[in-house]
Amino acid sequence: MADRAHPNAAAKPPSVPRTHLPNPTRHPHRPHPTSRRRGKKPCFRCRRCLCLTCFWSLILLIIIFILAAVLYTIYQPKYSSVSVNSLKVSYLNLTTNPSDDTTHLTTKLNLTLSVKNPNKKITFSYDPFSISVLSSSVELANGSSTGFTSLPGTIFTLHAAMGPYSQVMDTDSVNSLNAGLKMKNGLPLEIVMDTNVKLKMEKFMKMKEIRIRVSCDGVYAAVPKAKNTIPATANSSKAKFPRCRSADFD
Repeated sequence: MADRAHPNAAAKPPSVPRTHLPNPTRHPHRPHPTSRRRGKKPCFRCRRCLCLTCFWSLILLIIIFILAAVLYTIYQPKYSSVSVNSLKVSYLNLTTNPSDDTTHLTTKLNLTLSVKNPNKKITFSYDPFSISVLSSSVELANGSSTGFTSLPGTIFTLHAAMGPYSQVMDTDSVNSLNAGLKMKNGLPLEIVMDTNVKLKMEKFMKMKEIRIRVSCDGVYAAVPKAKNTIPATANSSKAKFPRCRSADFD
């Protein structure tokens, strides 16, 4: 029996792929808007703050400068002047040991200084002084003195006894010292003093402690002979003004 074609069995149309319909529960994606502030110049408020900062900084500097000028005019600060009253070489012995060819130097000195405060309204407060006496960069003796307060218009006398001081000398130091001992004016000496000082302007203003160095050169001292028991005294002196430096001054 032949097969019959059913009329309802028509060819099905080709299937069309379904498109994804939007989910009504999802929020639609929207691109984030680009920030309009990027790449813009600083706002007017920032420029205004910068201008005000510069303006008040300039005003502050001008005020500080005016105050410093007024204080300098009123007080006219000056360094204390230092002079050498006397330097007595009580003992100086330079001997060479033949066994090991070493040279020993033994010294004893007495020093008197005057510190004058030329200011009328400024007081200096000095810590103890560290004192060294040198000749052609060769240290002959060292010592210290007590601290003191230098009142306006006063002169303070400072005494320091140094020695006996003994040391081993190298060849260059021995040659330099022997050359100084042969000078007609006497042995050339330099006095170096280090200390800390505080400055006070009456009762209104105090400055922090600073480090200073006082250097006195142009000093010549006669050296006593071996049989001479009378100490030799320096015959001239000349003091330089102190050089003020920071607390880390070496």
